[in-house]
Amino acid sequence: MDDGRRSRTRSDALVVFGVTGDLVHKMVFPALYRMVKKGVLDVPVIGVASSPWTVEELRKHATDSIQGSGEDVDLEALARFLGLLGYVGGDYKDPGTFQSLGKALGGVVRPAFYLAIPPALFETVIRSLGDAGLSRQARVIVEKPFGRDLASARKLDDTAHLVFPEESIFRIDHYLGKEAIMNILYFRFANSFLEPVWNRNYVDSVQITLAEDFGVKGRGVFYESAGCLRDVVQNHLFQIVALLAMDPPAYQGYEAVHAEKAKVFRAMRPLKPEDLVRGQYNGYRSEPGVAKDSDVETFCALRLFIDSWRWKDVPWYLRSGKNLPVSASEVLVEMKPPPQKLFDDSDPPPGEGRANYLRFRLSPNSAVALAARVKTAGKEFVGEQRELFLQNEQRGEEGPYERLLTAALSGNRSLFSREDAVEAAWAVVDHVLYDHPPARPYDVGSWGPREAESLLGPEDRWHNPGAG
Repeated sequence: MDDGRRSRTRSDALVVFGVTGDLVHKMVFPALYRMVKKGVLDVPVIGVASSPWTVEELRKHATDSIQGSGEDVDLEALARFLGLLGYVGGDYKDPGTFQSLGKALGGVVRPAFYLAIPPALFETVIRSLGDAGLSRQARVIVEKPFGRDLASARKLDDTAHLVFPEESIFRIDHYLGKEAIMNILYFRFANSFLEPVWNRNYVDSVQITLAEDFGVKGRGVFYESAGCLRDVVQNHLFQIVALLAMDPPAYQGYEAVHAEKAKVFRAMRPLKPEDLVRGQYNGYRSEPGVAKDSDVETFCALRLFIDSWRWKDVPWYLRSGKNLPVSASEVLVEMKPPPQKLFDDSDPPPGEGRANYLRFRLSPNSAVALAARVKTAGKEFVGEQRELFLQNEQRGEEGPYERLLTAALSGNRSLFSREDAVEAAWAVVDHVLYDHPPARPYDVGSWGPREAESLLGPEDRWHNPGAG
């Protein structure tokens, strides 16, 4: 799907702010190397950071990243990548840093500025790019989170628009670059059998679980400023909800997709404290950088409603957390039972969910499963539960940062969040960011606090994804 009306003038340089940071080392350098290896990146890559490094130190840092990423290293491709690297060191609040960056860019006309830096620095860097005259014909790529709440998101948008037009702002949510997430959109609208039942008349409930079997991994300072609701739910899980809940786009173009997703966010009923259960794993307060009396949630479960014609009164149950039993992400769409019970065993036993459901496996592997009751051999009308399982994993899949950075450099905004959608999503959670129940303790290796069960309907239960 593409939108041919949009200009696709390619950026002629990539500037990476925060180039010495953890995100760039773990995710961005390997992605850029793969882009060079495939021949889709051949422009200068200039790193900017406060560290007083030399270009040689940056190249060693990048080499360590790529060699430690599990990639099969092609020495010729690695040499080409390292040859593209440049470095500018300096304080982001010092205008001289941006003057030095301008000199490093030389004859570059259409740079792309990637802000892989703490959110508190976004406005400073964006304003400085404008003040230094570096923003003309440029693009800016902004890492999540885009704001901490509705007010800060609007303020950041206002600042960004003083320097860049909306079509030059690329708001990254790396989840949108994942193959399994893109498959939701494709599966929904490439198959005609789904649309007639994809509504409140046939869908009983929808669950989305994003589980991680590890803690904050020494990032306590960051998590104290974010928490699970901001870090995962408002962006990653809401994006999945939008793809599942949106109406068919009016035409073949990503602007149409963006418009329909924004409608979903606007139709979401603002959350109330009783719609939310927050949890904190035992031991979190002992993590470095975490307050001894911290109430920050490492687990979040919520009940969401979308007040649209299609989804009126269908509950959406969202859940994410750290130090859960597995690292996995799944969507479970449970269908309503047949209107008349013709067979005694046509429903699974109480507490085992619905007989018919659609399951999207998002990670650690990608798959789609459809469940149905099937009669067993014999004279009696006795059946069993079966799943039609479609494995969708493919070798050599394009990674999310590789896909997103390639798109941004070419001016393709299809996989990036739009201003109105970001602000509408923040509006849904804005109240409970500050008015919420206390975080409930839960054991490491459990599925979170017991209180999460209270969000479910009388016949619902949480679906716990497996590890495989």
